[in-house]
Amino acid sequence: MKRLLLFLLLTIPFLSYAEKSSPNGGKISIQEYINTYKQIAIENMIEYKIPASITLAQGILESGYGNSELAKYANNHFGIKCHKSWEGEGYYIDDDEVNECFRKYKSPQESYADHSLFLCGRERYANLFTLKITDYKGWAHGLKKAGYATSPTYAPRLIEIIEQYKLYEIDILVVENYIGHSYQDINIQANNNNDINNIDLNSEDRFQGKHNNIKYTIAENGDTYETIAYAFDIMPWQILKYNDLEKHISIKAGERIYLQPKRNQANESFHIVKAGETMRDVSQEYGIKLKKLYKYNQIKMGTEIVVGQKIKLNR
Repeated sequence: MKRLLLFLLLTIPFLSYAEKSSPNGGKISIQEYINTYKQIAIENMIEYKIPASITLAQGILESGYGNSELAKYANNHFGIKCHKSWEGEGYYIDDDEVNECFRKYKSPQESYADHSLFLCGRERYANLFTLKITDYKGWAHGLKKAGYATSPTYAPRLIEIIEQYKLYEIDILVVENYIGHSYQDINIQANNNNDINNIDLNSEDRFQGKHNNIKYTIAENGDTYETIAYAFDIMPWQILKYNDLEKHISIKAGERIYLQPKRNQANESFHIVKAGETMRDVSQEYGIKLKKLYKYNQIKMGTEIVVGQKIKLNR
């Protein structure tokens, strides 16, 4: 499954992985850790159905929020030991025993991915995946019960981190915007929609252009706001917002779909309404925010426009 660049959904910019995993870098804070790795946690939540809140809280706890020796020198954020099945490099430090082998990764991303695979691939964690994906308390207690850690306070400490930093809000955002709309789900829907079989979910192979200095693509047959979001690694709600769409409104093939917010005004001064045009059509044609268009023309939101009407496109 193609990994998604999802953190456009949050307003805090994430920091460079390399910057924060460097052995020479200074100690980082918990909030900096969250800002840096929340993107990966969300991607893994979508792909592996593990709450991002749990992943981040475990990373914070197990790695000393990125400041531990294992995190800095082995990119190991979850304290996962080598075990017999591990074929990669090892990093040796004293833990429960002297000179124990811990998995060494090429990047933090690999550590996060291996953590997800570690939970998904072991029978003792299977019951976790029967819980609601937003039930972070159930996941925390389930991890402890399944033997992920020996500390009796492991579950309460995870829960405390999640609640103090409101990591549960990330889970809710992902559920509202992505869970239930996975890549596999799109393929299942294709059985009932032949056009979807031909949709290209790779942005590199799709048309991209700029209009009014705004990036856009052209909708293909069968496209929905979700398929376009997947193709360009942004959130579905962003497609809806940037294009003044409602979830129930179908996207037409050949329609210009903006991948960035529209502008406050156009280079042109005005537009003469043609037959069948709506205010949204004008907004899309010129790349102007719909609310601004109504404001400039002193028209109440939702009011129909008529053929021949002169629509102002700027202040």
